[in-house]
Amino acid sequence: MSDILQKAKHIHFVGIGGIGISAIARMMLAEGRMVTGSDTHASHVTDELSKLGAVITFDQSTQTIPATTNLVIYTAAIPVADVSFFEAMKALPVPSLSYPEALREVTKEKFTIAVAGTHGKTTTTAMIAKVMMDAGLDPTVIVGSILLDHKSNFIAGKSKYLVVEADEYQRGFLNLSPHILVITNIGVDHLDYYKDLAEIQATFDELVARVTPGGHVIKPADWSLVNPPKQLLIPGLHNRQNAQAALAVAEVLGISREKAEASLANFQGTWRRFEYKGTTKEGALVYDDYAHNPDKVRAALQGAREKFPDRKIIAVFQPHLYSRTKSLLPQFAESFNDADEVFLVPIYGARESLDPTITAEMLAEALRIHHERVFVFPDFEAVETYLHTILTPECVVMMIGAGSITELASKLIAEK
Repeated sequence: MSDILQKAKHIHFVGIGGIGISAIARMMLAEGRMVTGSDTHASHVTDELSKLGAVITFDQSTQTIPATTNLVIYTAAIPVADVSFFEAMKALPVPSLSYPEALREVTKEKFTIAVAGTHGKTTTTAMIAKVMMDAGLDPTVIVGSILLDHKSNFIAGKSKYLVVEADEYQRGFLNLSPHILVITNIGVDHLDYYKDLAEIQATFDELVARVTPGGHVIKPADWSLVNPPKQLLIPGLHNRQNAQAALAVAEVLGISREKAEASLANFQGTWRRFEYKGTTKEGALVYDDYAHNPDKVRAALQGAREKFPDRKIIAVFQPHLYSRTKSLLPQFAESFNDADEVFLVPIYGARESLDPTITAEMLAEALRIHHERVFVFPDFEAVETYLHTILTPECVVMMIGAGSITELASKLIAEK
């Protein structure tokens, strides 16, 4: 670990509830540092950090940064969401790092295995981590979700190995210099930042160039040569491909196929990736999935259809970001073919301001070109009320989106 992190006894995290940055906060807590933080609202992630000793406020202003702070680590979304706050934070007499920059400092003295791609990287990272742990390699792990077996997005290993999810947003992954780089795929996303697919591909080329001399790049053309495992608990072609990538990494690390396959056979998945939540009072099954771009939505529903070929699949989708919904509208329109019915709720703006030129109703119009049964609801309450009038034990409800829709999944199963 670099000097800037080693010397910081008190670290303040801005946007501490973010799934990536919170892993660094957990790491610092595990090392005995004082951790404070701020976010816009409480969540399961902030609740768990508080239990571990973090002191968190829900007022994001520079006044909430304690005077004893040695280092500020902030989410990469801050410069986009609040320019004035970002400028004020940068003017403080305290060094600051973005989450990708902090990740760079963490990885400096580790044998880093990075997983990149516009979809599939979370599950693939988790699969690789499990295979390595089960093989006794004891890696440190930073993943953009909660590992269900460990109930955490961070695992403090004691070996030289670090397994990390590498995010392409704002070119953040170019802070890494991995020894092994896995690329699951390269598709169109984050068009609020990138100009087009060619620019995204060029950025991945830059990442490949950052692999350490003598390192390995594992891409689809490579891992597709590896036979998929015989049995997985989680369905879908995309998950079998994720497993092939994990097996390819195992081969590079000298882990036997037998051990790697046995490990993957017990892989439970990660939080909000085709996560089974429970049943409604009518007996319908509820799954929660973080899918937020067309490829991810298509893969999630294909997996659901594979697992439940004869059941009625209802997709409840909360679009994430105005810019993503607008720029990928034609692709979203063709991503719901494995659902019997599609229910849409208003767009979750997250870091973006309201854009009235794109709405859920416009997405519905595009969807209806390819899908007969598409409905738009004004809010979660309206969806919930309607669901209770139509659900039967033959239904599977897929809650899909990177925003607050997970709350509706939890509420549906709690009302028994």
